[in-house]
Amino acid sequence: MGGYMGYMIIVGVMSLLGGFVSNRLKSKFKKYAQVGLRSGLSGKEVAEQMLQHYGIHDVQVVQGQGFLSDHYNPGTKTVSLSPDVYQGRSISAAAVAAHECGHAVQHDTSYAWLKMRSALVPMVNVAATAQQYLLMFALGMFGMSNNPTLLFITCAAFAVTALFSFITLPVEFDASRRALVWLDETGVAQGEEYDGAKDALKWAAMTYVAAALSALVILLYLILRYVAASQD
Repeated sequence: MGGYMGYMIIVGVMSLLGGFVSNRLKSKFKKYAQVGLRSGLSGKEVAEQMLQHYGIHDVQVVQGQGFLSDHYNPGTKTVSLSPDVYQGRSISAAAVAAHECGHAVQHDTSYAWLKMRSALVPMVNVAATAQQYLLMFALGMFGMSNNPTLLFITCAAFAVTALFSFITLPVEFDASRRALVWLDETGVAQGEEYDGAKDALKWAAMTYVAAALSALVILLYLILRYVAASQD
């Protein structure tokens, strides 16, 4: 059980880091959601204008559900915006809407990192499903602790998800860069509005950084366990 407890301690520590970043993002979103845009555009209108600016006419902007659940679906070519963003006329709404459209622009221009991430999705789904079961066997439960073969397979599964987390970073940073460039050049967000949008998107990006660091730390721990088991 020692290996499993060590794993849980690491997960706990990284969860605290992730929780801090997530709470910071929510705080920033709520702060800038109180600051209206001079243009008076809603998140839906910002998204539609950005798509039109880049000549993208086959992507639909729809209202989703939940809080900060915004995403771009390349399969259905839809930009799904949470109600606060879709209807909102604030800095937060504009920043998030433009960011998600940044992904649509990436898709339209065949951005290499996005293509790579999309190609990994099926493999990541399998690896993520298998991880919880592999851990139970490889890290001390059911009397199979320190089994090199199981630890190797577990490392491989976590390596796939860690790789996905790190490939996600340039995708997210680039989408934010595209969003900020468009907001600035079109004048949709100016001065303090632009600074607020940049601040909000910075903390959104930090959630992905925290996730990638967490994946890396867990993977390194598992590799160390594998090396130790192989030497026994």
